[in-house]
Amino acid sequence: MRMPRSVRDAPVKGKRVLVRADLNVPLEDGRVADDARIRAAVPTLELVLERGADHVTVCSHLGRPKGPDPAYAIEPVRERLRELLADERLELLENTRFDPEETTNGERLARELARHGDIYVNDAFGSAHRAHASTEGVAHLLPAYAGLLLERELTELGKLLGEVERPFVAIVGGLKVEDKIGVLRSLSERADTLLIGGKMAEELRERNPLDGRVELPVDVVAAAELAEDAEAREVAVDAVPDGWLGLDIGTETRLRFAETIAAAETIVWNGPMGVFEWPRFAGGTEAVARAIAGADAFSVVGGGDSVRAVRELGLADRISWVSTGGGATLELLEGKELPGVAAIPSC
Repeated sequence: MRMPRSVRDAPVKGKRVLVRADLNVPLEDGRVADDARIRAAVPTLELVLERGADHVTVCSHLGRPKGPDPAYAIEPVRERLRELLADERLELLENTRFDPEETTNGERLARELARHGDIYVNDAFGSAHRAHASTEGVAHLLPAYAGLLLERELTELGKLLGEVERPFVAIVGGLKVEDKIGVLRSLSERADTLLIGGKMAEELRERNPLDGRVELPVDVVAAAELAEDAEAREVAVDAVPDGWLGLDIGTETRLRFAETIAAAETIVWNGPMGVFEWPRFAGGTEAVARAIAGADAFSVVGGGDSVRAVRELGLADRISWVSTGGGATLELLEGKELPGVAAIPSC
């Protein structure tokens, strides 16, 4: 895999540095609810400041506003960043998605952003799969480098793309097969076993377009309706009552998946096993998370829901690499080139 040149080699002393970070964090009541992505951005900012940058301007998107929207104003993120890194040379611009040219990779916005720096550093792996003005366009206007987080993501995820220790087990969950069909096909060809959970398992049971060894649930926790307090029961997949929904993998499936995971030497997981935000349908996701944490293997967890699960369970420090990317992680594992990475010259 091609590696972009690193911020470690950037001549930042006395220069203005524009950093694209991934500060797209959840907000609750006007405050940052989870600052993991902000903390992940700090090492790169510290590096350029310690090496004598004259000024550091940070930009990021927040949510998916369709223009200026007070609900997505960057101020709560700015406050938390100042608490983590207080330096008068550091500033954070307003939400890049307040400008419609961000998502269309408009030249005007790219040039406006470029005026903030002599050097550009992209540290936003979570947005590297998007050819946006702040991730791709501006990289062609300034000398561009990869930040420490982006560099680490490519290094750790790159370990899954070449020769790996086997057995290689991939676990994928989520709603629709079509949303992940590319990475499903890629993993089914390279992994020794592909474990499937979530609603997509139902689609694959009816029509499986994948090669390789694919394991689907043998039992599920089914409910009469999609509701947190819905009547639920654990049944074999061929005994789900008409009209009921499978909202989690069942006990037997959890045991089978855990046994396969325990024997693995390399593991990658993306997507929950069910509606894990509701306690009665969280057991399958928790079982997979604990099995991965307990495995003697190189393990990677990516995707917002999977990462949230391992963090809420206090298992993140037992995972080899917890990726900050969702779509970017999937596209990289699928073998696609990421526009935000491709725009940075090679090292």
